[in-house]
Parts: sequence; C-alpha cells; structure tokens
Amino acid sequence: MKKSILISNTLLFFLLILTNSCNEEILDEPKPTSSVTGEVVYNSREGVDAYLSGILRRFRRQFERTDAGGLYSIYFARTVKGNDLIQKPTWFLYDYAHQNRSATYRRVNFTWNYCFNLISNANTLIKGVNESDLSEKDKNETSAQALALRAFYYFQLAMEFQHTYNHDSSLPSLPIYTEPASGGKPLSTLKEVYELIVEDLTKARDISSDSRIDKSFINKSVINGILARVYLVMGNWSGAETAAKAAQEGYSLSPSTYKNGFDDLSNSEWLWGMPQFSDQTAYYWSAPSTFTDHNVGSYKGTFVNSEFVKMFSKTDVRNQFKNIYGLKDEDDYRYYVTDKFKFKFDSDIVIMRLPEMLLIEAEAKARQGKDVESAKILFDLQKNRDPEAKASGNSGNQLIEEILVERRKELYAEMGVEWFDAKRLQRGIKRTGNHRVMLELTPNDKRFILKIPQKEIDANKNIDESVNANR
Repeated sequence: MKKSILISNTLLFFLLILTNSCNEEILDEPKPTSSVTGEVVYNSREGVDAYLSGILRRFRRQFERTDAGGLYSIYFARTVKGNDLIQKPTWFLYDYAHQNRSATYRRVNFTWNYCFNLISNANTLIKGVNESDLSEKDKNETSAQALALRAFYYFQLAMEFQHTYNHDSSLPSLPIYTEPASGGKPLSTLKEVYELIVEDLTKARDISSDSRIDKSFINKSVINGILARVYLVMGNWSGAETAAKAAQEGYSLSPSTYKNGFDDLSNSEWLWGMPQFSDQTAYYWSAPSTFTDHNVGSYKGTFVNSEFVKMFSKTDVRNQFKNIYGLKDEDDYRYYVTDKFKFKFDSDIVIMRLPEMLLIEAEAKARQGKDVESAKILFDLQKNRDPEAKASGNSGNQLIEEILVERRKELYAEMGVEWFDAKRLQRGIKRTGNHRVMLELTPNDKRFILKIPQKEIDANKNIDESVNANR
C-alpha cells in the first residue's frame, strides 16, 4: 500500500467539522480551556496528532486559488522567477515576469496570510500542549513539531519580505508572534527573526524524536534539514555541515526512482513531503506536477530553458527533457518540457530530499576549505545520477560554483533553488536562452522582495505607512 493514515476517523471527522465552521481554516484560534477543542485535542496524544495532521494538510490544501494554494505555490512562484524554467501566460505568469510584489497584489497577500496562518496554528498548539496533562515524551515530540513549523514558516516569510540575512540583518523584517495572536506587533529586525528561527529549531531538535506517523510529519531529520537551509542562508557553514549531515541518516539515493515521476512519499530519498489521496487532493492546484507534466490533461504551463537542458549529459538519469510537441525551432520557448514530475490527483508533493542535504554538506565543507571531502560528496552524487560522470578536479571557488550548478540540476522545480541561491548569495538572475520574458535582476534587486501587504499596514497600528518606501 502506498501510504496510510494512523489518525482515528472520529478525530478526523471532528476536526473537519471545526475546519468547515471556520471558513476552511484549520482550528483557527482554538480555545485552550473550557471548550470541546481543548478537551478533544489536548486530552490525548491522538488528539494532538490529529491537530497536527490538520495543520500539515494546509501545506497542500486550496488556500485561495491555483497560484495561491499552499506551500507548493510559494515554492513554485520562486521557481519560475529564475532562468531555468519558463512559464507560459497562465497561472504564475506574474511571478515569472516579476510583476507580483506590490502591497495589494495576490502573491503578497497570500504569502503573508498563509504563512502567518500556519504560525498562528503552531502557536496555539505549543500553548495547548504545554498546558496539557500529556506525558513529557508526548509533550516533547509534539512541541518539537510545532516549534519546527513556526520556524519553517518564519523562514519563508524572512526570505520573501526582506533582503537576505547577510545583506543587512538590522533591517526591519516581520512582526514576531510566539503566542496566539492578540493585536498587531511592530516589525522586528531580520536578526531578531533569525534568532527566533534558530532558537525554535535547536530546541525542537533537542526534544524531537526520530519516529513519526509518516513522512508528512516532522521528525529530527526534517528539523535538521530545515536548520541546514537556515544556516546556509546565514553563512554558518559549520552549522550547515553538521545539520545537513545529521539529516541524512536513514535515507538513501535511488536513481531509478527519478524516472517514476516524483509522486510517491515512500521514495527512499524523500525526507519530507505532502501526501495526497484521491478523496483529499489539491486537484489541479498542486504545482509543480500540474504545470510541468505535459502528458496528461493538466495546465501544461511550464517549459525548460534550452540552455539549462544542455547542462545534462545524455546518460544522466535526470535528463528527462523532451521536445514533446515536435517543434523545429529551439528558440521557441515551448521546445523543451520535463517528465520529472508526474501529475495525478493523488501524486504526493516533495518538500525535502536527501540530495539537497548532501549538496548543503558539500557546499558547507567547501566554504570551510575542506575541498577533498566536499568534492567526494559531490562526485558520489554525480556518479549516482550519471554512471558516465567524470570528476572535475575542481577546488576552491570553482568547486563551489560546480556545487551550485548541481543544486540547480538536482532540485529544479522543487523549492525555487535558483532564486533561493541567488538571493542568499546576493547574486542577480540574468535570463538567457529561449525565455518568453527576458529580464535581469541585479544583486539585492528590490524584485527579490515582496512588500508588506497594505491590509496589514492598515490593520496594524504598529507598522508605519512608510514601511514599503525602500522595498
């Protein structure tokens, strides 16, 4: 069997009733005492796991519309902002053109509201668990997941709504909420936000468990994986190396599965993912598969830059590119598509995989001068993907650049890796090849940043109207 849910039907039914009564939100602001929510959710481990399941379902559930649906739509918006993929005039077209960052636009409002919605649910869970009579073990294991969720979504917000950490960590960033929200908070600095993120993740790692219900839940490996990403952005290379190495334990590379469509949570390379079922699905909203798979009746909206295709050897298992429409002109933006992702209503959606952790470890080692160790990790992955691969012999900056290219080749369309790396390293993005919209972003370009939503400014008296002046 592909996967299973170990939450009782009674609790799921109860949670669905609460969900539907709150305009499709997952237990928005549940009362910790004297209400049925507190009694059912925090009275047992099963209840807390059901609550967590509801929160995690929001990763892929339809929040607003196709390009504003869940975590996957944040990642895919980042993906199409780069040079490697091309988006036709359909959903995500404004992200592709970098025209979706103003204070009243849907991308801005969705990213802010969605992430803070998940943060609010995490805060409610943390408070409820800490005040419950659960065993210490159950408190630790569930609190760890809630802390990791809060950190994860603050990390997404920090990446979107301000320059990168090492550009200027004193810049105003986000309001910090560590309790169920009651009134607006002022903007904290980027440094303060990252301090919260690291504090939450390190505490979560220390009290977490290796076990979990399934790969949609968060365990110690996932927490280390998130921490590795955060340290990568902060330039904490030793921390990134240690966290990425720890995240790898228990997972293995499986190149043969690269041809199976990236649709199965049980894949030995997947650390974390979003499961889908035929009766619990995002339907046509679930990017990337619904846009990149041109073999079925999906949106068929995403194409591949011809110059990116040339980076892959013919014997590389990741070379899943085809001229499916029989076009004659390679300059036509529709010339190449990819079969990396398979679209079905029950296709699972990847969040984190082992190769990313290997490449984070390799980059972190290289930036600490451990070139021999770094090059071995890189080549082992390259050889796993391409039996004809040859070691480059690179060292120093050339080795780092090779690792960054390998990240693009391995992780394209999964988490916006090209945009992520350009932003954290304060580099630009210059489109080349057969793009439909040509543009160039300079290092620390304002187009890397979303403005604070006007609705938030209007509602929160602690945020000044001038906050977007320099964004």
